[in-house]
Amino acid sequence: MIDRMPSAWKAGWIDPELPHDPDVRQPASYLRRRFAAPGTGRALLYITCHGLYAAFLNGKRVGDFVLAPGTGDYSKRLTVQCYDVSGLLQAGENELTVVLGDGWYRGGVGIDGLRNYYGTDLALLCQLEADGEVLLCSDGTWEASQSGPVRENDLELGETYDARLEDIAGWHPVAVRDFGYENLAPTESVPVLEQERFPGKIITTPAGETVIDFGQNLAGYTELRITARAGQTVTLWHGETLDENGNFTQANFDPGERNKNGGIPQKLTYICRDGLNVYRPSFTIFGFRYAKVETDVDLTGAQFTAIAVYSRMPQTGFFECGNADVNRLFLNSLWSMRSNFCDIPTDCPTRERAGWTGDAGVFAPAAVFLADCYPVLRKWLGECRLAQAENGLISNIAPVNDARTQISQMLQGSAGWGDACILVPWALYQACGDKTILEENYEMMTRWLSFCEERASQQTRPQNEDNPWKDYLADQGFHFGEWCEPDVDNMTAMRNSAMNGAPEVATAYYFRSASLLSRIAEILGDPETAARCARIAENAKKAYRFTCTRDGKIVSDRQCAYVRPVAFGLLDGDEAQQAADDLNALVVRNGYHLNTGFLSTPDLCRVLADHGHVDTAYRLLLQTDCPGWLYAVRKGATTIWETWDGIRPDGTVHDSLNHYSYGAISGWLFDGVCGILLEEGNLRIVPHPHPSLGFAKAEWRSPVGVIRSEWTYEEDLLKFRFTVPIPAVITLPDGQTFEVQKGEHTCEVPV
Repeated sequence: MIDRMPSAWKAGWIDPELPHDPDVRQPASYLRRRFAAPGTGRALLYITCHGLYAAFLNGKRVGDFVLAPGTGDYSKRLTVQCYDVSGLLQAGENELTVVLGDGWYRGGVGIDGLRNYYGTDLALLCQLEADGEVLLCSDGTWEASQSGPVRENDLELGETYDARLEDIAGWHPVAVRDFGYENLAPTESVPVLEQERFPGKIITTPAGETVIDFGQNLAGYTELRITARAGQTVTLWHGETLDENGNFTQANFDPGERNKNGGIPQKLTYICRDGLNVYRPSFTIFGFRYAKVETDVDLTGAQFTAIAVYSRMPQTGFFECGNADVNRLFLNSLWSMRSNFCDIPTDCPTRERAGWTGDAGVFAPAAVFLADCYPVLRKWLGECRLAQAENGLISNIAPVNDARTQISQMLQGSAGWGDACILVPWALYQACGDKTILEENYEMMTRWLSFCEERASQQTRPQNEDNPWKDYLADQGFHFGEWCEPDVDNMTAMRNSAMNGAPEVATAYYFRSASLLSRIAEILGDPETAARCARIAENAKKAYRFTCTRDGKIVSDRQCAYVRPVAFGLLDGDEAQQAADDLNALVVRNGYHLNTGFLSTPDLCRVLADHGHVDTAYRLLLQTDCPGWLYAVRKGATTIWETWDGIRPDGTVHDSLNHYSYGAISGWLFDGVCGILLEEGNLRIVPHPHPSLGFAKAEWRSPVGVIRSEWTYEEDLLKFRFTVPIPAVITLPDGQTFEVQKGEHTCEVPV
């Protein structure tokens, strides 16, 4: 795939469909055009569509982009792909066939499962050029059919395929439509690809169901290979887990209102032809580990394979230690990232598949270790810019895909969510050292901070009127707050936020974003903005300290209230150490269980370890009871759960079992346990070893080269091995600090 657009469009938009009821699910549309080519020079195919496309030149698939052209706010930006098809073009007669499915354009999307979000049509735009000359365009000479084998398709609901209809009939003319070219843009990200494959094992549940266990929760689809008679049917229902009785279930991701309309079945229906049948879908994607089979086909010799589907994103971070559960936790984080980085970062691959800003904001610092996610996050930041309101408000989801009711409008701009427009570019910049990502998003950042400034200064709630810096206290607007804290009901927390605001969370993030933006403005050579943001940060800090502390001392029974001000730098002098000590005491008193939620959990172990409480940080990491990271591992999880008790001790299941957010702990495995800290091209290594792991080693294939940090306990010695691609500063646990040059270095200290 090539990042370019045609020098001029000669192609027109063509609509393949006959009049139909837009509220009734339609078959896929098949389009074709036969044409002659004088030779076989360099040939480029430019293509996009309303919906999803799969293109075939002379019967061979064009490119490997799954779910092309990808997602986005199509009304503002629709990407065009360019493929080099020189190897597929032949001198003489050729045929280009394109299959169109519903996709994000008119299929079920988002938290509300809305259909026809961008329109009710399907349409194709394509242009084939050979040696710079236009050879073929989408125009009124094409023909189309809705009589092909894909009878229904939907990203969330699934696909129905009738293999008896592969010899397509019912061809009819297409209609030329005037959709224009104004929203077209080149593809500047990476394709979504078929990746790992997992062979399935057929099991029988206590209820007598035939179920396939693929051994790994993932986002993707199932490929089946069976021998059957024409007309026999195989139906696969996909789910993430088995219920408390060991039977197939989808209860954990079927959301309330959509249950009335059949929920989210994640269903493939395949109607066989005679003989060997090999099939995998083209226009759907599921979150699953298990598939329930309903069929009249003899499954003797049948093969079922789960295919993982996610953006091209090579793994860059590798971690291993002496604790098998922690190793599995690391892999779970990686797999939840893979499952949810499908063109953009989403919250889950089942229920919503929405680009929640808060999820990306808390996970980005870990994501840059795990995989080469820069192109995916960069594209998504572009969607955040498109979704930003005129007043600077950042939508909680980008691209926007909800009903935008009056209530949903009121919920936008939450602290910790909107701030992702600054946090994510900063995480990418810290890792890569290239200020381009800051430049691209600078206007969005400054507009968001101006929105926060206006919101804070407009009004103050009566209980906070005595704050001398009340104009910088963020106690207005709706905020999700800490979100998903153990033993705190989310709905109660939301109501409390709506009634009383969330000044601790919102003001802390106001300070954090202003501080970062001041630094970003300095980097980009904007001293005036840097000074203004620094003043905002200083005053927001004063406002925070007046309302949320007692002269710099935190008084709370919630761990997040200590983690956040320490991590963000809201406390002065010895106050941070005192807060970390009090946090440590809270954790110990809680039986070494965390009670942090969505926003502060990523910093919990880091704050403890950096302030001398390494033992407590590791006891939290290794906690196997709920709430704790290893509880899910002990329950057999192969991904990160949305909530700490996604499968309760009694086996009942709820909520998504594939959310990457709490997997942000994997970032601490790199920058804390193994101490790899790369900041604007400067490398420090400050490991925090602990005998409970025995050994730990991390490798990061970073933008500056391969970095390795390893430690191991051997009898009465703690041995270290470091590999650095650039000069680095190394600090050992006993306080020794020394500079090293590029290369491999070893040292040891007494235990």
